[in-house]
Amino acid sequence: MQIHQLSVTYLAEQDRILVRIKSSSADEIRLWLTRRLMLGLWPLLSKLLTSHLLKLENAGRSLDSADDSLKQMLADFRKEEFLRQADFETPYQEGEAQMPLGPEPLLITDVDATPLADGRLRLSFNERLPNAEEPRVFQVELQPALMQGLMHLLEQSLARAQWAEPFGSHVPTEAGGLLEDHQALRRPRYLN
Repeated sequence: MQIHQLSVTYLAEQDRILVRIKSSSADEIRLWLTRRLMLGLWPLLSKLLTSHLLKLENAGRSLDSADDSLKQMLADFRKEEFLRQADFETPYQEGEAQMPLGPEPLLITDVDATPLADGRLRLSFNERLPNAEEPRVFQVELQPALMQGLMHLLEQSLARAQWAEPFGSHVPTEAGGLLEDHQALRRPRYLN
């Protein structure tokens, strides 16, 4: 699928993020992203994108021995460069679109992310519902600039959603990590 436009919108009445991906041939795929999913996905995508951007740098392997602050600075520079080139002003083209996966957005239950050698990132969005006969799956390969644009739009939607702190740099290290993070959010906090 040749991506023509992306739209990422937080819908308060659903308490979900709606991602719409339109191809140059007017196909549209719609995805629901929940807070539960984003708790694990956001830090993973952030880490993958940063490490992938560093691999694309001209310095190549010499960055392996660089300190973390230099790596972060280079990745941030590359991200800013991509954002300056992105078009966030053109409105998403509404209207007639073909929906190969149906009119109902996929309720994404998990995402597989694979960095590719040519610089792209393959994302496989999976809807694996308990009562469904077969899972619905959508797979896309994004160039680094488009991936950074998607991350920027997701970040704006996360801010609008007010889903708060867990979308920082924490990556769960074990299966119980997401539950522990959720319980930590519910604990009272004190300042003194």
